[in-house]
Amino acid sequence: MSENCIFCGIVAGTIPSTQVASDDRAIAFMDINPATRGHLLVIPRTHSTDLREASAEDLTAATLLAQSLVGRVIERLDADGANLLSCIGADAWQSVFHTHLHVIPRYKDDPLQLPWHPTSGDLDEINATAAKLT
Repeated sequence: MSENCIFCGIVAGTIPSTQVASDDRAIAFMDINPATRGHLLVIPRTHSTDLREASAEDLTAATLLAQSLVGRVIERLDADGANLLSCIGADAWQSVFHTHLHVIPRYKDDPLQLPWHPTSGDLDEINATAAKLT
């Protein structure tokens, strides 16, 4: 636990949340700043700053819990789909530095849009970047 982490406070029960699911390694609760109706957060119970630091067991538990919640939001909220999102670092929109996954139900007419405009990339640059990552 990190004493200044709001999500650790939720795990400890010292900060209120509206939990919808949990197991021994992860919990899921409603986002208080929802992007759409039914927006959930799934977090490991053990503190880690982001998925680079989280244990494989914690990531597995959080991902499996998120998977079950995607099914629930589509079935029970009549969502047309869902986004699963993890932000890593402030420049990637991370605002709480405890590993978490957003489960964001998507509805045909919701206001969310892609944060970029997909366009064809430069194949030479794509291949050079792939070589650095291989």
